[in-house]
Amino acid sequence: MIDRRPFARLGGADHGWLKARHHFSFANYYDPENMGWGPIRVWNDDEIAPNSGFPPHPHADMEIVTYVRTGAITHQDSLGNQGRTAAGDVQVMSAGSGIRHAEYNLEPETTTLFQIWIEPKERGGKPGWGAKPFPKGDRAGKFVTLASGLPGDVDALPIRTDARVAGATLKAGETTEYVLGKDRHAYLVPAVGAVDVNGVRLNARDGAAVKDEEVLRVTALEDSEIVLVDAA
Repeated sequence: MIDRRPFARLGGADHGWLKARHHFSFANYYDPENMGWGPIRVWNDDEIAPNSGFPPHPHADMEIVTYVRTGAITHQDSLGNQGRTAAGDVQVMSAGSGIRHAEYNLEPETTTLFQIWIEPKERGGKPGWGAKPFPKGDRAGKFVTLASGLPGDVDALPIRTDARVAGATLKAGETTEYVLGKDRHAYLVPAVGAVDVNGVRLNARDGAAVKDEEVLRVTALEDSEIVLVDAA
């Protein structure tokens, strides 16, 4: 089962400095039939204007993955962590028992990113933050794990949930596969380009909610950059 969620039909908000589209219910966009997908609670498609951003605010009991598409985001938090995450790279924040953080676009250009929230396996715990570069060339023609709480994903950023975040870059005409375990939920979005996923076309920034598909066969119809979450 693949449920296509066209970008044009997503909920959203325009705050001037922030233009956001929401794949699931979030903030003032409320849809009781679209509260998440398995433990995936939020997938926001954000455009953040130069020299603006999210001022300090709290979170708890959520794994928050930020995939930067263009520009860069600068992070600060109540643990003293600071860092700049640039396009193609990933940062992870485990909110745990509670953390305050700020995310600013200090660049001269608009920053675009996916912000993904996944429910943790257990509530509480010590909060944490980390970031890591993931060169797009390393993902050419295949999925590479970016963040994971699954055994064996030692090179990925750690998250405290039974999930994996993966990325791939495909040239037009290339095909790659992702094996999805039984009873798993997947959500896939092309950040750039257009792809065919098991016979379903997805254009840039469309979403696909996937269940009961053992293998995802992804063919690029255009040069494409893809982000996938595989969760219990």
